[in-house]
Amino acid sequence: MSTVIEPPVEQAPKNLEELEAVTIRFAGDSGDGMQLTGTQFTNTSAVLGNDISTLPDFPAEIRAPAGSLPGVSGFQLNFSSQDIRTPGDQPNVLVAMNPAALKVNLSDLEDGGTLIINSDEFTKENLKKAAYETNPLEDGSLKGYRVHKLPITTLNMRALKDQVQMSRKEMDRSKNFFALGVLYWLYDRPMDATLHWIRTKFAKKPEIAKANEIVLKTGYNFADTTEVFTTHYTVKKAAIAPGKYRKITGNEATAIGFIAASELSGRPLFYGSYPITPASDILHELSRHKNFGVKTFQAEDEIAAVCAAIGASFAGHIGLTGTSGPGVALKQEAIGLAVMAELPLVIINVQRGGPSTGLPTKTEQADLFQAVWGRNGECPAIVIAPSTPGDCFHMAVEAVRLAFKYMTPVFYLSDGYLANGAEPWRVPQIEDLPEIKVEFVSDPENFMPYGRDEETLARPYALPGTPGLEHRIGGIEKQHLTGNVNYDPENHHFMVKLRQEKIDRAANDIPPVEIFGEQTGKVLVLGWGSTYGSITSAVEKLQREGKSVSSAHLRHLNPFPKNLGEVLSGFETVIVPEMNLGQLSTMIRARYLVDAVAFSKVKGRPFQIREIVQKVEEYL
Repeated sequence: MSTVIEPPVEQAPKNLEELEAVTIRFAGDSGDGMQLTGTQFTNTSAVLGNDISTLPDFPAEIRAPAGSLPGVSGFQLNFSSQDIRTPGDQPNVLVAMNPAALKVNLSDLEDGGTLIINSDEFTKENLKKAAYETNPLEDGSLKGYRVHKLPITTLNMRALKDQVQMSRKEMDRSKNFFALGVLYWLYDRPMDATLHWIRTKFAKKPEIAKANEIVLKTGYNFADTTEVFTTHYTVKKAAIAPGKYRKITGNEATAIGFIAASELSGRPLFYGSYPITPASDILHELSRHKNFGVKTFQAEDEIAAVCAAIGASFAGHIGLTGTSGPGVALKQEAIGLAVMAELPLVIINVQRGGPSTGLPTKTEQADLFQAVWGRNGECPAIVIAPSTPGDCFHMAVEAVRLAFKYMTPVFYLSDGYLANGAEPWRVPQIEDLPEIKVEFVSDPENFMPYGRDEETLARPYALPGTPGLEHRIGGIEKQHLTGNVNYDPENHHFMVKLRQEKIDRAANDIPPVEIFGEQTGKVLVLGWGSTYGSITSAVEKLQREGKSVSSAHLRHLNPFPKNLGEVLSGFETVIVPEMNLGQLSTMIRARYLVDAVAFSKVKGRPFQIREIVQKVEEYL
């Protein structure tokens, strides 16, 4: 049968309206292809020149029963003709592929928002799985929304019947592309980029390629030619700075950033890792770039991964290891060894909800204390944090620069929101990237393993195997200068203070914190990591209303920027939004004796703009 549904003879012309921004959430079973659907919509919007921001939401239960609440997978994206920094507070549109997806996500949909529902899945059995006592499509509970009940499963099967040689189960897997086709028409998106992706992805599986192509076009034509939708919308290209752009996730930017650091420093990159959500994609991405001399090692456990990376650092490579919070706990003893041996190790922590296994697919910022103080003894390390998916690239380069310059471990604190979220990223010019100098000593006559650079206090970097530069390595306290094993109390006290002073001196080498807004005023909103987008957008909104509010964002957390105390002193109230119970605010209170207000959210979800606006208004 034909895959195109013919329009009615007397069809009224459909309206086309222009919108500034739209937030869509796709939701369904983990096997419904919601991540793929959202990614394709995102890629198409990026090609059209919209500014974009995304928030994938993965279920923690890998094998949750189909149709159950724990198995719901979601993908939210915000696309706009203006500059945006977040994936949107509330979806304007919710695509719900089954009752469970509706149940989990409906409370987030804006009042009067658009609901596109696969009505075929609202069976008695599926309603029971989603804990519905009555059918929401029939009981009036959705009357506050614009509801479009589409028999997507049936329409998908009709389109593919007699067209492809596939089982019913295989054909059913294409229904997400029917929904995608509907959304492409509804928001004036071309299908070309997705059709090209289908043909490339399934080049060796022509029946699957054919099925997805048919269904995508059928969904588009259905929306165009039936009377279900009377209006569709367009979002124009955003005005952005000229340059070459690509869509990038935080994990992709992290991997590319460390590869760039390898090229800038002239040192090979070694990545030792044990797979763990949500850091695993960094291993996957780095393993694809052997052409840049990248060596990846999937270890048998976290301890083996970090120890291998320490060995690479000792040998003059960029020693890099990556994990998420529980994995860092296992690495901490070995990280202490790197602190004692004073080696340039970099530790990626893509933070997730904890403690223990916690919420492995949800975001959190609760590992700041772990990075700054989470080892035995006085064991200081530099701690930095990117603020956006694109900033992950630049902070990866910064981590390597500081690690080599100060001969110390550096923690790189990303999180699940940054790791999986995407945005347009302006590809930097090579000449705009910082220089990374790595100098190895070669003179055996004047070599002292724990001699110090006068400016940085970094010890000399001696490649193993260099004649005359043999020295002891290990975790027992070192004697000043010689590096010999030493138990003298005065020497231990001296070396502990020396290692701390080395980290403190890194403050001379990091940029001052910048203020967004007036330099003094009533309220300063201070953030770090992935809260940047929500904080800046909220403060910008309040500033437009004439409120005395500014913001500052920290990318260097240990040591703090040298001017931070001065910045804090210029405001009556300092509010610190964090996805933890107040870790940065505790550090600020202890260091600067400022009565910082902790604004905590530990729900596995990032802050919304309106939440921060409401909190700030309490103090105005």
